[in-house]
Amino acid sequence: MESAQPDSKILIEIVQTKMPFGKYKGTLICDMPISYLEWMHGKGGFPPGKLGMLLSTVYEIKTNGLQSIITMVKTSLRNQRS
Repeated sequence: MESAQPDSKILIEIVQTKMPFGKYKGTLICDMPISYLEWMHGKGGFPPGKLGMLLSTVYEIKTNGLQSIITMVKTSLRNQRS
């Protein structure tokens, strides 16, 4: 059985895309508080489409204690710009 590898394009989008609406409008998807993500998840789920997929990915990362993945992507992108 193969181990799953994260899609780097999705991870890059998570650290570059801002929330387009609501209480956290303008906040990077990766910086959304877990409490808000849990609230959205409990209120019927995430919005449809790409935004919902990005939010649910961050929810899974944060609820499973894998925030280091987000930190590594942010660091990598910062180092590429330097």
